[in-house]
Amino acid sequence: MPERQIAGLVEELKRAATRTNEQWMASLDERKRAELEFHDKCRDPNGKQVLPQDTYEMLHGNKKYYSTVALSREFVTGWIKRHAEGRVFLDYACGNGENALAAARSGAALAIGIDISSVSVENCRRKAQELGLESNTFFLQGDCENTGLPAGSIDTVICSGMLHHLDLSYAFPELRRVMKAGATCLGVEALNINPIIKAYRLLTPSMRTDWEKSHILGPKDLTFARRFFDVHDVRYWHLLSIGATPLRNTPLFETALGVANGLDRVLLRVPGFAQLAWMFTFELVRRRD
Repeated sequence: MPERQIAGLVEELKRAATRTNEQWMASLDERKRAELEFHDKCRDPNGKQVLPQDTYEMLHGNKKYYSTVALSREFVTGWIKRHAEGRVFLDYACGNGENALAAARSGAALAIGIDISSVSVENCRRKAQELGLESNTFFLQGDCENTGLPAGSIDTVICSGMLHHLDLSYAFPELRRVMKAGATCLGVEALNINPIIKAYRLLTPSMRTDWEKSHILGPKDLTFARRFFDVHDVRYWHLLSIGATPLRNTPLFETALGVANGLDRVLLRVPGFAQLAWMFTFELVRRRD
């Protein structure tokens, strides 16, 4: 995209971000305020020092399982590198902005991150400054169901672990609105089919917001997505690999994870087994009208 157009887009983003905190809070319903509060706590860089230990463990107890996600993380990293260069890239509900920053490092003309959490946005801005990526990044606090971004302004989107926090009947139309014709979005989500994983979620309710608990994605959500997008390249990730988690702090971890990943590469191509995965990825392509 020409520099003049990028500069114009940045000015529009700045205008979208200029509103008082009172206006911002007044625009949010109870569900969104609960999400904001939860994620402000989760992403507070001083959380371990300022939160009671049981609260901190409640918010972060799930993190140990992410030691086993090397395969999907490698896929996502490669996808960003292939789809970011020279493009306007949106990290939708960006959290601490890892994907937006990766896109900026990969040569995005502009990497935008939007998140409901002000703590997350400040974390993103601080990290961009530390990495020298301020010139091609822009982070703003916003409502992902009503972003305020210009229509047809985005070339590439990533939705990583966040669609289940949104009402898809608003999020999908909003995504479609801001994406250019032919633009591609990568979804990276947990999958709500495996009965053991579902039981774990039921036994750890304090790790999730009330909305999140009942909105983990499944096949019906991909069916719904097809009303707005073409859906491509659905892949399934992590089944046996999760079993390596207890070994994560031992010398046996890398060996155990390597064996489990090898088996997953085979099993997760088999219909029936594939849908038992912990996560799945998929591409949403904005149709050309």
